[in-house]
This record gives sequence, C-alpha cells and structure tokens, in this order.
Amino acid sequence: MMRLLTVIVLSLPLAACGLSMTQQRKYTTYAPASLWPDGTSARPLPAHAVARGAVARHDQETKPPPVTQALLERGQQRFDIYCAPCHGLAGDGDGIIVAHGFPAPPSYHIPRLLAAPAQHFYDVMTDGYGVMYSYADRVDPHDRWAIAGYIRALQLSRHANIAQAPEAKDKLQ
Repeated sequence: MMRLLTVIVLSLPLAACGLSMTQQRKYTTYAPASLWPDGTSARPLPAHAVARGAVARHDQETKPPPVTQALLERGQQRFDIYCAPCHGLAGDGDGIIVAHGFPAPPSYHIPRLLAAPAQHFYDVMTDGYGVMYSYADRVDPHDRWAIAGYIRALQLSRHANIAQAPEAKDKLQ
C-alpha cells in the first residue's frame, strides 16, 4: 500500500506538466537572448575548434596519391566525362561548348599552366575559377587528383622529347 501511494505521489508532478514535446522553450538561431552579454543566441565557436572530418579532408586535399597507371586511367576517364566538353580531349581549350558560343577555357599547354603545380588544378576543380564553377560536389577528391595527374600527363605528352622517353627512340625507327 505504501509503495502504491509513493508511486501516485511521485507521478502527480508529471501529470500536472502541460507542456508537450512540441512546445519547447528554446532560442532559435540568431534570436535575441538576454542570457548572454552580446544579446544574441548564436554562440561563437571555441578557439581552435576543428570540424569533424576536417583534418582527414585537409590531408586528402593537400597530399596527392602516388601516380600509378590505374590513377592515370581513372583520371582520363573522369577528364573525358567532366573536363573534355570544355577543355577538349587534348586540353587545348577547344571543347564542344566553345562551338556553341561559350567562352573558351585556357589551354593546358600555355606556359602559365605548364608551370602550375598539380595542386592548382585540384583547387580549381574544387573551388572553380573564372566562369568555371566548382566540381567539388560532382567529383570526389581522389578523382580530382586523378584528373590533375592526367592533365599533367597531357602536358608532358605534348612537350616530351626523346631524352625523356628513351624507349620511344627504338619504336620510332
């Protein structure tokens, strides 16, 4: 009997609560709040805060994978899908979109882009540049590095000589 009376007494405050889960008292983003000295409910991030996954993402964006035949083949496949319509299959900036009146992108074979590091091509694919929009949501980071490697291979193929590829000398005779 005493146990039943205890349960009833303890459950009375719960039954008296009229607020449902849909009626929560809370601050919404950027709502005025007298609780904080700056008067806003939006709180600044703590010093040195790092978003979840940011370190791994940073490493992936700044450390290219080793160049292998498989990486270059993947880069060529992704280049043909995403880049060739504008930049052309050889990287000359004469893709099909130019024939339809869009501005021509620069050739990968100009001195400025020949001297550019592979990170430049990765960053342009990630952030966009000029009239080129970002491909970050279409091309994953590993494929962006593969495309950058393939672009570098295109550049080297255009400007290669026999000293750089001695085995080609026998095939040309």
